[in-house]
Amino acid sequence: MYQSSTQIRVRYAETDQMGVVYYGNYMQYLEIGRVEAIRQLGFSYKTMEEKDGILLPVIEVKIKYLRSALYDDVLTIVTTIKEMPVAHEIIFYSEIFNEKNKLLTIAEIRLYFLDKMTHKKTTIPQRLAEKLKPYF
Repeated sequence: MYQSSTQIRVRYAETDQMGVVYYGNYMQYLEIGRVEAIRQLGFSYKTMEEKDGILLPVIEVKIKYLRSALYDDVLTIVTTIKEMPVAHEIIFYSEIFNEKNKLLTIAEIRLYFLDKMTHKKTTIPQRLAEKLKPYF
């Protein structure tokens, strides 16, 4: 199992008049968690796209909102890959906590590995697989 953690601060523009984060903004937070999880492995989405010719579109999101994030909260996004990616997909499990360590949101995000040129499903890039292998 591979797990990473990153923090962000809720900006005013991400909230409504009550200072509560608009629900659609959580998709951006989850993306930050995924991108940083890959970066913390010593790899990057940019490298995967440019050098490996692989895109990672989101094909399914399951999300549960438990509590509200508020303006100026420092959020911790914990991103986990529970299983070594096989075939053409990768699944990220995410949890978002506030600074009081209260769980706010849980999500499961499924993405496909797509060939950049053909837009057809492909397998995990070998270099990413090598970075993940020690965790499984």
